[in-house]
Amino acid sequence: MTSPSIVWFRDDLRVADHPALHAAVERGEPIACVYIFDEQTDYTDTDVFSENSPGIRPLGGAAKWWLHHSLEALAGELAARGLTLTLRSGPAATVMADLQRESEAGAVYWNRRYGLAERELDTAIKASLKELGVEAKSFQANLLFEPWTVQTGQGAPFRVFTPFWRACLSTPAPRHPLPAPAADDVTGFDGASLASDDLADWQFLPTRPDWAAGIRDTWTPGEKAAHADMISFEKDGLGDYQKQRDFPAQDVTSRLSARLRWGELSPFQVWHGVRDASSKEGAASFLREVGWREFAYHLLFHWPRLGIDNMKPAFDSFPWNDPDPEVLGRWQQGQTGIPLVDAGMRELWQTGVMHNRIRMVTASFLIKNLLLDWRLGEAWFWDTLVDADPASNTMNWQWVAGSGADAAPYFRVFNPELQAKKFDGHGEYINQYVPEVGTPAYPEPIVDLGESRKRALAAYETIKGL
Repeated sequence: MTSPSIVWFRDDLRVADHPALHAAVERGEPIACVYIFDEQTDYTDTDVFSENSPGIRPLGGAAKWWLHHSLEALAGELAARGLTLTLRSGPAATVMADLQRESEAGAVYWNRRYGLAERELDTAIKASLKELGVEAKSFQANLLFEPWTVQTGQGAPFRVFTPFWRACLSTPAPRHPLPAPAADDVTGFDGASLASDDLADWQFLPTRPDWAAGIRDTWTPGEKAAHADMISFEKDGLGDYQKQRDFPAQDVTSRLSARLRWGELSPFQVWHGVRDASSKEGAASFLREVGWREFAYHLLFHWPRLGIDNMKPAFDSFPWNDPDPEVLGRWQQGQTGIPLVDAGMRELWQTGVMHNRIRMVTASFLIKNLLLDWRLGEAWFWDTLVDADPASNTMNWQWVAGSGADAAPYFRVFNPELQAKKFDGHGEYINQYVPEVGTPAYPEPIVDLGESRKRALAAYETIKGL
């Protein structure tokens, strides 16, 4: 009698370098592949991080669009190997218990996640399965360095990036990626015996209005497209990355952030692919950016409320302006009258991403020129980014605000006009997204940059502990 293995896919929508899938193949029993959509708890609830609450943050609209298509691609990759992807929705602990009972699985494998709610959920499920005599194992797959293994000399978590990254680089090199399983090595579980939701019923795709047209034109989710993007970057972008990465009109960025967010690529694949590329200077610069992703998850692991609370308590009394829906809406829609800010916000809406330097500029404008709480901007990015990452998004917003770890100095206010002159001197980026700039159709600025900078500095002076 067989004892199937369940592989629980989450933020790891790939078949190559997938330790949980690899373990199931090694076990040699039929494999049932599952994905559970679980959003039953209000993320902002004050009790969301209690011991018994899953507290999984609901996905934004752009993320759901990506997830829909990435799940379709994953199902195709699995089907090519004789495996079926079963979709279920509901509380993950309940759904997993049902799947184990229905399949009579003897083992359940998954790759780790690092938010507190996710960790508590995984721990509870692992304990329940082991009580039934079911083997339950989790694996390192989505971070190069586990957050609890990198510590200061005093055994504490890091709050500053540079010593954190130095400590990471002093450890043994990350392992090499695992190959994708060959069809001949895999035995699929009879998927027909496990009822599956219809992906369309999850309603991840927009209907009316259909706001995803630009995103569809920009992206092809899935593991195959992810590998094509990585190869293209290593060949055509890496050599110029260090010198050109801050210029938004230059096509030298990796375009891999969403691939890593959804696990279509593993950081191990990226690490070794970039290290093996010919441009050593570009590789070091790019891998440092990968290091910032590792640092973000290090912070999220040790400060689980990173997306909700200021890391620096002094900011709890910061004199934010009351949010004016019109002002916030003009920032969201790219109608501030500040060309570089508007270009970035329109790029975000049209493509689901924004150039990293422009993310800093638009965030600084919201926080310091408009004096609006960083959480308002973080929430908008969470809803509109296809690479909306629970660690990186929140860390970066707190960094700009000055309330987080290794934060920007409070007196650093990005001047969008100077940033445009320095990094978009010919206006290529601005003209692409704000073609009406300089015409009567373009709005007047909603705020004076000089006066608003003075107000921001005065506001920062009112709080202590900076």
